[in-house]
Amino acid sequence: MKLLVVSCALLSLATALPQRRVSLKPDQPEIDDQQPAEQNYNNYQQPQPQAEYRQVQQEYKAKPIEDFRPKVQLETTTFVPIIRFDKEQGTDGSYKTAYETGNNIHASEEGYLKTLGEGQNALVQQGSYSYTAPDGQIITVDYTADEFGFRVSGDHIPTPPPVSPEIQKGLDLIYAGIKANAERAALEAKNDPEAARKQQDRAALDYKGEYYQQ
Repeated sequence: MKLLVVSCALLSLATALPQRRVSLKPDQPEIDDQQPAEQNYNNYQQPQPQAEYRQVQQEYKAKPIEDFRPKVQLETTTFVPIIRFDKEQGTDGSYKTAYETGNNIHASEEGYLKTLGEGQNALVQQGSYSYTAPDGQIITVDYTADEFGFRVSGDHIPTPPPVSPEIQKGLDLIYAGIKANAERAALEAKNDPEAARKQQDRAALDYKGEYYQQ
């Protein structure tokens, strides 16, 4: 019973006291604990930014949107169409192919297998292509690829100057010596096969840097 009386006295005292107002910050309005929470939220204002921040914000807004876009340089490529493309494939390894593009490129090629010896074959390729140079000239190239290598010809390809008579005479002497040595080696191989075999062994050792020791 005494506890109930004390509780009622404290409740009466709290009701009689003046209402308390709470201030979040010195520059913010006070919050009345008797007003609804929604009214106190509407009275609350966000703190104003500092002067430096406001200046930066104004400069940011004053710049056009193009200043904030990434500076990327796009490169475009014009695709060249293939106007014509033909290809024939044979069962013996031979083939023929040709194509033409929209920028005036013409190309054709054919190939076949060539027998060089027992169990040895070589692919022979012959063809040509032409295109328009930047100065408007039509460039045509003819080529052949076989067991002798790749050879190309064209009017636009520079040709070496002619060999002088003195140099040609020296080359002829060298070729004559090579031919004479080959004929002598063939004659020795026919008359004395064992000596010819030893000579070949010596040449093989010399080529490898392992000089023949008698």
